[in-house]
Amino acid sequence: MTLTIRRVQTRADRRRFVDLLWDVYRDDPNWVPPLKSEELGLIDSTTNPWFKHAEAALWLAERDGVAVGRISAQVDQLVLEHMGPGTGQIGMYETLDQDAGAQLLDTAEAWLRERGMTRALGPISLSIWDQPGLLVDGYDEPPTAMMGHHRREYRGWWEAAGFHQVKDLLTYELDIRIDHIPMIRRLIESGQRNPRIRVRQVDKSRFDEEARLILNLLNDAWSENWGFVPLTPAEIAYAGKKLKPIIFEDLVLVAEVDGEPKAFMITIPDINELIRDLNGDLFPFGWAKLLWRLRKPRVKRMRVPLMGVARDLHGSRLAGQLAFMMIEQCRQVSVGTYGASHGEFGWVLDDNGGMISIAQLPGACVNKVYRIFEKAL
Repeated sequence: MTLTIRRVQTRADRRRFVDLLWDVYRDDPNWVPPLKSEELGLIDSTTNPWFKHAEAALWLAERDGVAVGRISAQVDQLVLEHMGPGTGQIGMYETLDQDAGAQLLDTAEAWLRERGMTRALGPISLSIWDQPGLLVDGYDEPPTAMMGHHRREYRGWWEAAGFHQVKDLLTYELDIRIDHIPMIRRLIESGQRNPRIRVRQVDKSRFDEEARLILNLLNDAWSENWGFVPLTPAEIAYAGKKLKPIIFEDLVLVAEVDGEPKAFMITIPDINELIRDLNGDLFPFGWAKLLWRLRKPRVKRMRVPLMGVARDLHGSRLAGQLAFMMIEQCRQVSVGTYGASHGEFGWVLDDNGGMISIAQLPGACVNKVYRIFEKAL
């Protein structure tokens, strides 16, 4: 059978691009079907503000008209500014076999070279803020919300294509029913007695304002991290609109010092537990089911997708104190209100010593590793 690689051009192509996931993971018991509307929205240049500073190309691999693979390549002006000239990215890689995957990678690399790129990073789909990295450890449990899941074979196929490891992204899991060790408990209690420190919940009635505050703080807190690309005002508004249905006031905290926001923590119920049986479809009945479940969600796992401390506090005792005060408040709410037994947070860069030390102190363990590869073009 003849293998062809063709550019995604039409709305029907984009639907085939998304639907391929169901073929790739049909027999994987740990895969969680994503919401198709979210997947389509990510690659829609008319609605996703990421496309205002970036361009992307999508391809399908087909054998006799049947889709067997997909890939994206992208050039982001903010990536070029913050990660260096010539840095292109490849993502959204899914394939049923190595041959199709190799030809897709060749196609994406050629597209990047045509645009003057000298190295490729991937998989990054489409941005570092979406689903970066390829799962290389932790295949035996479902992914939590906003994290990827991949076939075991992919790692070897990327390496065979000449890609090598450049960075690992770690997620940590812990039993949140267990109280903190005495040293952390003393640190938290000291902060609670400090009149300069206030940890507050967000006010969802001022959601747009609170979202801007948190995401601007995120831009500051993460600005020195490898791979950092700032979120634009349009992306902040877009992210806030997407997150609003899964934001619960008692799980999103801002820590203030002398009245100034200095840290934040976003915790969400593991939405994957609530959407798994919807098979990606919100209509005709999935939307009603999801809205009902979100009214008072009860889940096994909570997830902390985003957390940060202002850059001027990095490396200080106060940074850790604020972090653990927020962690403890969310831990109590997660167990008492949402019935959760475990929490997952990350991703954390493998060289982010400050966040790793915070993760390890309460006894959390790495449960998944996502790898970003690099190749000279």
